[in-house]
Amino acid sequence: MTTSGVFSAVDLVVFMVMLVASLIIGVMSAYISRNNKTTTEYLLGSRQMCPLPVGLSLLGGWVSAISILGNATEVYLHGTQVATSLLGCVVGVVLVGVVFLPVLYNLRITSIIEYIQLRFGSVALRKAVTSCYICLNFFYMGMVLFAPTLALSTVTPLPTWGAMLILGSICTVYITIGGVKAVVYTDVLQTLLMFSGVVVVVVICCVDLDGFNNVWTLSQQGDRIQFFNMDINPFQRHTFPSTFVFGCYLMVSNLGFNPSTFQRFASVNSLRKAQGLIVFFLVGLWCLWTVFFLSGLVAYATYSGCDPLTAGKIQQPDQIIPYLVMDKLGRFKGLTGLFVAAVYGGVLSTQSSCANSMACVIWEDFLKPAQYFHNLPEEKAMYIVKLISCGAGLMSVLLGLLVEHLGSIYQVAYSVCAAFESPIYGVFLAGLCAPWVNTKGATVGFISALVFNLWLIISKLVNGGGSPDALPLSIDYCHITNTSSISSNTSFLTTITNNMTDPEYTSPRLYDLSYCYIGVLGLAITVGVATVVSFCTGVIEPQRLPKDVVVPKCLKLYQWVWDHCHHTTTMDVTPDPSREDIHKPFGTKTPKMIETTSLETINMQSRDKMRIENIEARPLVL
Repeated sequence: MTTSGVFSAVDLVVFMVMLVASLIIGVMSAYISRNNKTTTEYLLGSRQMCPLPVGLSLLGGWVSAISILGNATEVYLHGTQVATSLLGCVVGVVLVGVVFLPVLYNLRITSIIEYIQLRFGSVALRKAVTSCYICLNFFYMGMVLFAPTLALSTVTPLPTWGAMLILGSICTVYITIGGVKAVVYTDVLQTLLMFSGVVVVVVICCVDLDGFNNVWTLSQQGDRIQFFNMDINPFQRHTFPSTFVFGCYLMVSNLGFNPSTFQRFASVNSLRKAQGLIVFFLVGLWCLWTVFFLSGLVAYATYSGCDPLTAGKIQQPDQIIPYLVMDKLGRFKGLTGLFVAAVYGGVLSTQSSCANSMACVIWEDFLKPAQYFHNLPEEKAMYIVKLISCGAGLMSVLLGLLVEHLGSIYQVAYSVCAAFESPIYGVFLAGLCAPWVNTKGATVGFISALVFNLWLIISKLVNGGGSPDALPLSIDYCHITNTSSISSNTSFLTTITNNMTDPEYTSPRLYDLSYCYIGVLGLAITVGVATVVSFCTGVIEPQRLPKDVVVPKCLKLYQWVWDHCHHTTTMDVTPDPSREDIHKPFGTKTPKMIETTSLETINMQSRDKMRIENIEARPLVL
C-alpha cells in the first residue's frame, strides 16, 4: 500500500501512550483490589461495580476493531442498507431487557451456562454447550487480534506478528493480575478512544470535502445510499427485512445469552441497574456504529473517482480506512497515531473481555464442579482462575498467528461464529420460552442445528455461494502508474461480483441464503427440533417446572394450554421440592426420573361421570 503520509514519531508516541495507559490501569486495579482474594471479586467485582464504567466496558467489549474497519468497508463497497440493522437492534434490546434478563439475573449465577443445568438438569448438555462456546471464543479472539493487525500492518512500522505479540502480551498481563475490574476500567479508555478516533477522521474529511452535504451527494451518485429495499428474497444479501432480522438476532443472542455480556450484567448489584446497562448499550451502539458507517461514506466520497483497491494502492478492502487516514490526514502529526490507537483499543477491549469470560466459563462450568476444585480455599481458587486467564490470553496470540493462513478472514470469521453461536443460544431460547422442551429435545435440537449450520457454512466457503455483489467503483480520475496492479485488483473485484454472471447460479441454492438469516435459522432449528423430540419422548408437565428458570408469561400460557387440553382445573405453578437437587453443583448426580407424586383431581363431567382419584403424575406423550 502506498500513501502520502508517514507514521511519524509523534504518531508512535500517541500509540504507545495508549498501550502504557492500558497497562497502568490494569496494574492499579490489581493493587486497589489486592486484599480481596475471592473468585467472585476477581470475576464479578463482588457484584458491586459502578454501572457507568461497566456500561462502557459492555459497549467496548462488544464493538470490536472489526466493527471500526468492517462496517466502514461494508458501506464503501455495498452501501448503507446494512445500517438499518440498528432498527432491529432496538427490538432485540427490548426483548433482552424485558423478557430474558429478569429471569437470568435473578438466578444469581456467575456463568450464564449454569442456566443449562438449572433448566434441564443435564451435566452432558451443559458441558457440550460450554465446549462449543470455548471453541468459538478462542477462534473469535484469534480473528479479532489478527484481522485489524493485518489491516494496519502497512500503516504502522510494526509487522503483523509483532503487533499481535505486543497487544496479546499487554492484554494478558492486565487481565491476569487485575481481573474483571482491570478489564472494565481499561475498556473505558479504549471505548472513548474508539469513538473519538473515528469521529476526528470523519469530521476532518467532511471539512476537506466541503461539508457533509457534498459527501451525501457523491454517495447518492454512486448508489451508496439505500435504506428501504423491501425485497423479501432471502437470497439477496442485504434488504430491509434481512438487516432488521439480523440486528434483532445480534441483540437477542450476543447481548441476551453471551457469557461475556452476562458477566457485566452480573457485576452490578440490582436488576434495575442491569437493565439500565442495556439502554446505555443501545444508545452507545447507535452512536458508534453511525460514526463507523459515516466513515465508509466519507471514504467513498473521497475516492469516488479513484478507488485505491482497483488502482492497486491497497490489497484488501478492509485497508480502505487506514489508507484514507494516511493518505489524506497524514499531514496532521499525531492523528494517524490516534486512529491506530483507536483501532488497537478496540482489539484490546474485545480481547480482554473474551479472555476474562473464558476464565469464568472454564472455572465455573468445568473445574469448580469437580470435587477437588470445589473444596479449594478461595485464595487458591483465585490463583487457578488467574492461570486460566493467562492461558486464554496466550492462546489468543497463538491462534491469531494461525488465523493468518485461513485466507478471507472476515467471511470465514463471521461464518464460523454464526455456525457455532446460534445452536448455543437456541438452547437458552428453548429453555426460557418453551417450557415443554425436555432434556432430550434440547440436546437433539442443539446437535441438529450445529450439524446443519456447519454444512451450510462449509458449502458456502467451498462453493462460493452468496458472494457479495460490490457496487460500481471508478478509477476515471486516477493518475495511472501501475497497470499491472490495476489489472490484478480488477480481477479481485470481479471475483466479488461473479455471482451476478456465474452460469451456475441458475437458481438459488440453500447455502446462497443471506448471512443475515443464518443465525435466526439456527435458533429456529434448535427450538423446532427440540419441540418435536420433546413431544415424541414426553413433554415436561408445567407443575414440575421450577418457575424461576422459565419466562413467567410463557409458563402461564403453557399451564393454560395444558389445563384445557387435559380438562383439569388450573393449579398453582410452584417449584417441586423434589427438584431441589438442581440447585446443587452439577457434579451432584441428578436422577433421570423425578419421584412420582399424587395429585388430587376433581370430578370430570362426562357422559358416564367417572371419578378419578390419586392419579400418579408422569410425563405424557401428546
